[in-house]
Amino acid sequence: MSKLVGISNVEKNYSGHKALKGVSFEVPEASIFGLLGPNGSGKTSLIRILTGITVPDAGECTYRNELIRPGFTSTIGYLPEERGLYKKMKVGDQLVYFARLRGLQKKEAQKRVDFWLKKLELYNWKGKEIENLSKGMQQKIQFIASVIHEPEFLILDEPFSGFDPINAEVIKNEIIELSKKGTTIMLSTHNMSSVEELCTDMALLNKGELLLNGNVREIKRSFFSGTWKVSFKGNWVNFTNTLWTSAKLVSKEDQGDIHTALLELLPGQTLNNVLGNLIQAVEIIGVSENIPSMHQIFVQVVGGKVSNVNAEFTE
Repeated sequence: MSKLVGISNVEKNYSGHKALKGVSFEVPEASIFGLLGPNGSGKTSLIRILTGITVPDAGECTYRNELIRPGFTSTIGYLPEERGLYKKMKVGDQLVYFARLRGLQKKEAQKRVDFWLKKLELYNWKGKEIENLSKGMQQKIQFIASVIHEPEFLILDEPFSGFDPINAEVIKNEIIELSKKGTTIMLSTHNMSSVEELCTDMALLNKGELLLNGNVREIKRSFFSGTWKVSFKGNWVNFTNTLWTSAKLVSKEDQGDIHTALLELLPGQTLNNVLGNLIQAVEIIGVSENIPSMHQIFVQVVGGKVSNVNAEFTE
């Protein structure tokens, strides 16, 4: 994929506090990019630079190889974590106002507002004041405001915060649909399951430093521990007796008549050898690599328990 956004040696200071410390990575065009990190990691500082709200103290951020400066917002959409709507303003009027700020003519703005309100089942609330809407409805309105001008690059800061599972699924599906149409999306979130489900690429920040960056699938594979999950039907005694010369049983779990074992192959053994022996003793149901979740990787890396920091992973 070609680069849409470039972040090069970016530093940002606030009253002696270094929020970003020489951060560098690229956001591929048409990707769903996860910007991850605990509170205080520098995510918000970086987003403010990418949206042109502030400028870096050192380094640069580029969009299609052009320097991002204050006011550089015509092709960028931004959903901030701290939502901001005019409580006394009517839903339809507010969305038209935001659309016109983004350069749309009034007629086109009204057309798009009606489209999105119908799409997210909010059309009946068009003439209502914002303060009369539930929190979830208000967040849907804020989402519409961030996409109404059809941005090429969309930054979503904790987009699922405050949503019930049904509405979170609605927004997730909209994100996927926008990505399929070519929108590049940066997703800043603490929700690691969303990262696994949606993101193709990611960067992990902590205390202003970049710890991990690259393709999500390749990053996960780099943390493969060498153990395997084997699910089977049969007798644990037969299973373990078959293993004794080929693999170590790390842990086991039972769910009804389905048993799951976590295996570590012994030196010189292959998975095929182990399975060939097991098939003669039990009924194998499934086999998979024991690759950690993004949540586990996040905790492990931010906790400082791995050595491959600043690593980049690409396909």
